[in-house]
Amino acid sequence: MGDEVILPIPNLVLAQHYFTLSTSSLTRLHDNARKDLLEGIKADQMAPYYKVVTSSNAIPTDAAVLNELEKANEDELAKLDERLAEAEKTEGESEISDALKARANYLTKIGEKDRAIEAQKLALKKTAGLGSRIDIVLTLIRIGIFFGDHAVITENLAEAEKLIEEGGDWDRRNRLKVYRGMHLASIRQFERAGELLLDALSTFTAVELIPYNEFVALTIIVNTLTLKRVDLKKKLISAPEVISALPELPVLADFTSNLYKCHYEKFFVALANLEQNFLLPSRLLSPHTRYYVREMRILAYSQLLESYRSLTLDSLAAAFGVSVPFIDSELSRFIANGRLHCTIDKVAGVVETTRPSLKIAQYEKVVKQGDLLLTSIQRLSKVLY
Repeated sequence: MGDEVILPIPNLVLAQHYFTLSTSSLTRLHDNARKDLLEGIKADQMAPYYKVVTSSNAIPTDAAVLNELEKANEDELAKLDERLAEAEKTEGESEISDALKARANYLTKIGEKDRAIEAQKLALKKTAGLGSRIDIVLTLIRIGIFFGDHAVITENLAEAEKLIEEGGDWDRRNRLKVYRGMHLASIRQFERAGELLLDALSTFTAVELIPYNEFVALTIIVNTLTLKRVDLKKKLISAPEVISALPELPVLADFTSNLYKCHYEKFFVALANLEQNFLLPSRLLSPHTRYYVREMRILAYSQLLESYRSLTLDSLAAAFGVSVPFIDSELSRFIANGRLHCTIDKVAGVVETTRPSLKIAQYEKVVKQGDLLLTSIQRLSKVLY
């Protein structure tokens, strides 16, 4: 990597605080979030973002604070404009590029979304170095993440991929994996997200995007759902980076180890703690909380049922620390939806595992792929004829 430092702008921690304040179910976290959000806005002189958060009543409006922030913005932008004008008048392309980047970064820092995007794109056009161009595109991605603008994120992820393929260095390639992994996790593409996050685990440097421990936590959460049990131990639980971080993430330590060791009653407790302490409060994962918890329950049920030909409802309920009516109701729902391969004999009080035939699964796959092929041929024939 070059000698340029990727600035942590806009400050994504503030977007998390704003999310917390905008979520009524997180009232226990509101006082600290309100305090930290206001302090962060003042520290970065974020008059435009202050208007956004006060307009939604996340924090009360203080005219004196707003005036102070706006005055600071005006003064700094005047200096940056003067510097740019001087560079355009008397200096070369490199100095002009530096002046444009300085102005764009300040607009990004203060949360002036539209002007920041416009300024970053102008700086991108005037910047020659490939590494610097990639850094600008990564900044545009962070602006999209900060404001929850998926169009900006996807557009610039594609641009970053293109630039990386032109010759991006090792560090920036690894940073982009984290950016892509986070975005994929935010749109529930957990399997591909997990692969990218795991791949970046030992080489993580993208602290401008997410703190290290939060990155490890996200990697654990996503991959616990998607990895097979053998790979869970090999790739995740035994990873040195995970081992070193887990003492600071006790909920996740319980979550992964109890699933792997088949301590299902403790796993259900850990899953409930994960839901309350990681998933619901997370700006990234909160929209997927119900899906994630449901899929983890199915995974745990499948893991136990696959080990036996049959189990009594009583023993199954005891294993998960729940009542028999609860386990009966939940299994019935998942069986009806085709998510669990078993049957319930209510008279005998037994759950019997029904492993689907491999040949049947292969047949269904061939039929499905054949239907897709026929559809594609029909569309092509319409175009040709």
